[in-house]
Amino acid sequence: MHSLICGSNFAYILLPIIPVNNPRMKRFFWSLTLLLSVFLSSCDTLKQIASAIKPSDFEMAAGLKDALSQGLFKSFDAYADPNGNPLVRFVFPGDAAKIEKTLRDLGLDKLVNSVTGKFTTATSSAVSTAKPIFLNSLREMSIRDAVGILLTENTHAATEYFKNTMTPQLMAAFRPIVDSTIRVQGAAKEWTSLVTVYNKIPFINKPLESSLTDFIAARAIDGMFSIVATEEENIRTQYSFRTTDIMKKVFGYAEQELQRRRQQPAGL
Repeated sequence: MHSLICGSNFAYILLPIIPVNNPRMKRFFWSLTLLLSVFLSSCDTLKQIASAIKPSDFEMAAGLKDALSQGLFKSFDAYADPNGNPLVRFVFPGDAAKIEKTLRDLGLDKLVNSVTGKFTTATSSAVSTAKPIFLNSLREMSIRDAVGILLTENTHAATEYFKNTMTPQLMAAFRPIVDSTIRVQGAAKEWTSLVTVYNKIPFINKPLESSLTDFIAARAIDGMFSIVATEEENIRTQYSFRTTDIMKKVFGYAEQELQRRRQQPAGL
């Protein structure tokens, strides 16, 4: 019913039923239309009003999962085009800047650039291949405390719960994919050449590891969760990021409830 009275559409729906030769009824009708236009200027207004109704635990969990799913797809997009995003590009393990500078000072710019590019491409390929694994892990995740995760000042609460709950399983499934893409891209061979040179440098405190599979897998997962966390924060704080009805209801309720709690006198 509410979709029939959103904004000025109300006027055009009822116009045919208003007697043409009844000026008093017309004036009353247009006054009513003006009043409705002020308070119901869009359908979103009614949806925001509806968000004040407390969602069920099931709806809260569904809204949280929608938010996490939206964040995952943002991370997929970021890894699909990694060159413009320093968060998803390859960096050396440990003191990355110092290691890279040392290698470049030795005249190994070409090898450093090649290794960086190949590992970045390998990571991007691994994330693309592993999309179903990440999405399935989200679908299978059980949210036991949806209320506590939703109604908190921590704008990354759902992401942290997802990361803490599912990272061990994700690492186990993601590691073989990373290992395969590193070999396909030829990154492993060039990394071995680079490690051989670097580890022979006198007075090196910490030699480079010969295999980067675990490092790449963990960094990729951390990078993805960082993007998911940013998206969750946007969803919690900005209405325009809530792209599904359940997100609008759940996070609209959370926003109003948290505001009410902040305004509540201490001790009540």
